[in-house]
Amino acid sequence: MNLTCVFRGETLSPLPSGALHWSAKDMLVVSDLHLGKSERMARRGGALLPPYDTTETLTRLSDDIQLTAPKTVLCLGDSFDDIWAANALDEEHLSTIATLQAGRRWLWIEGNHDPGPLDVGGTHLAEHREGPLTFRHIAFENCEAGEVSGHYHPKARVRSASRPCFLMDDRRLMLPAYGCYTGGLNWTTPELRRLFDDRATAFLTGRKVLAVPVPRAA
Repeated sequence: MNLTCVFRGETLSPLPSGALHWSAKDMLVVSDLHLGKSERMARRGGALLPPYDTTETLTRLSDDIQLTAPKTVLCLGDSFDDIWAANALDEEHLSTIATLQAGRRWLWIEGNHDPGPLDVGGTHLAEHREGPLTFRHIAFENCEAGEVSGHYHPKARVRSASRPCFLMDDRRLMLPAYGCYTGGLNWTTPELRRLFDDRATAFLTGRKVLAVPVPRAA
């Protein structure tokens, strides 16, 4: 059974993969897929990474969709590593995305890496409100209660091991990066700690989701 948390009166399930399942709304939320990152880095003369990140990310997403059978999938921004990476997706990857979209509502929230509509099906939005929750890519410093965001790729270091994590307090919930090769920002960095109060909780991903308090100091 998946661990659950209550956020703004809604019961949510942070999944081991880094996806968020909102059972009452039949919604699956993922953030920062960064599809095409290896292509983008090679194109820009960066490190040559094994070109399997898009396949692996879409396979994990397919598994989560099969597990949760959502009516809505919401991608919380930076779904593609840049617009050219999106346009460079091969027919197999485009076919996989189309298959995953079939028969369900698919929402692409705009991110800083993909700040506009792309010809990949679904609906493109700057942000999305559903019940008491507002979904956007980058957290507002002075947000309304119920904000769900991504962008920062939070990671927790516990006993010398680093794991992507969700961060949550009374006002906001932040998702980890879902895609491969995405890196992350330590949960105690000032950029993250200033966004969350001292009672924030982290949900560590991995084989099993683990809830732990966020340290107050770096």
